Amino acid sequence: MKVLVIDVGGTNVKVGTNGRRAQLKIPSGPELTAARMVTAVKKATADWTYDAVSIGFPGPVANQRPAREPHNLGRGWVRFDYKKAFQKPVRVVNDAAMQALGSYQGGRMLFLGLGTGLGSAFVADGQLAPLELAHLRHSNNRSYEDYAGLRGYKRLGRKKWRRHVIKIVELLKHGLQADYVMLGGGNSKKLKRLPPGARLGGNANSILGGIRLWDEAPRLRHRPVSTPRRIAVKVSTPT
Repeated sequence: MKVLVIDVGGTNVKVGTNGRRAQLKIPSGPELTAARMVTAVKKATADWTYDAVSIGFPGPVANQRPAREPHNLGRGWVRFDYKKAFQKPVRVVNDAAMQALGSYQGGRMLFLGLGTGLGSAFVADGQLAPLELAHLRHSNNRSYEDYAGLRGYKRLGRKKWRRHVIKIVELLKHGLQADYVMLGGGNSKKLKRLPPGARLGGNANSILGGIRLWDEAPRLRHRPVSTPRRIAVKVSTPT
């Protein structure tokens, strides 16, 4: 089966499929709606052939559709009919979960996507659980995303941002008892060194994860798990 994989990010929409090494990048941003995304993707891939579509969405997903509107994009994602728009079978999953699916190397893995925001997913014993850690409180009434995401990078500068990322990885790895942390997202390349117990993934893993969603006998079974909203995890602020 040939799968069109769409990884929707706050800066770019990355598009790929089986048999193509190079990914396409389509600019996104706060004006990008679901309808505009589909139009742009279909135009860019007009000469591609595919049997199904996988969409990695930057937010919680329930029943194969976005559960709420994204923070860093335009509106209209929740009620949009993706299957009708593409005229193909479509599976929608959280974008971090899709990259985690393509990044998994066994054991208990925490995935953190350092991009415009902060994506997260956990895999243990072959079970994939999308997480929503980005908006939990970290320090000074700011969230993990405020420190590890793009806003944090711009506000803190590269040196302080790196220290916060190392501390956050250490805290979450210990708290979730992960064997290792896989780091993805474009900003992961800005790290001078990897935190202890962390490995560096790549954007190509998102494409692989989107393809694996359609495996007849997938090595992972997608099992959505919601994060309790009332939980707030704190960590001391690095100086």
